[in-house]
Amino acid sequence: MSDIELVKSCLRVIPDFPIKGIMFQDIFPIFENPEAVEAMITHFVNHIKETHPEGVDAIVGLDARGFLFGPIIALRLKCKFVPIRKKGKLPGNTFVAQYKKEYGVDEFEIPADALKENNSVIIVDDLIATGGSAAAASELVKKCKANVKEFLFIIDLVDLKGSSSLDAPVYSMITIHGE
Repeated sequence: MSDIELVKSCLRVIPDFPIKGIMFQDIFPIFENPEAVEAMITHFVNHIKETHPEGVDAIVGLDARGFLFGPIIALRLKCKFVPIRKKGKLPGNTFVAQYKKEYGVDEFEIPADALKENNSVIIVDDLIATGGSAAAASELVKKCKANVKEFLFIIDLVDLKGSSSLDAPVYSMITIHGE
């Protein structure tokens, strides 16, 4: 079984969560299988090393599922991990960006001093749907005067076309149609 097949076999779909009509893609069962976690992390690290041989300065993970695997990827790449949190969760000076989700509106923030000018950054999250949260993350990275080199997702809900709204290349392990 390939890395992608192993990770995909661990996914669980929860209908009508968090609201009616949403087919929630649950990644948590991946973390019940250490072999699947290792396959996913290794897959992403290899992709980054092949796609960005010059290296990256930071992995930026979105609250909260990007925190599950972003730090491990950063550790393997010997670069820093920077969290993007929901507004009000970070101390000190922050930059803020608002975004629309497929089922609401929210705000993200990043520590104002988390990235240096011209840092090369990869943004990671579990899933791309409409692209709102990923676009907000990119806006925050730009407010830090850093550069988004790529977005990485476990899952791309391609019918929602979120990937096409982003301003850097997108890589997803798994694409799902018809959600």
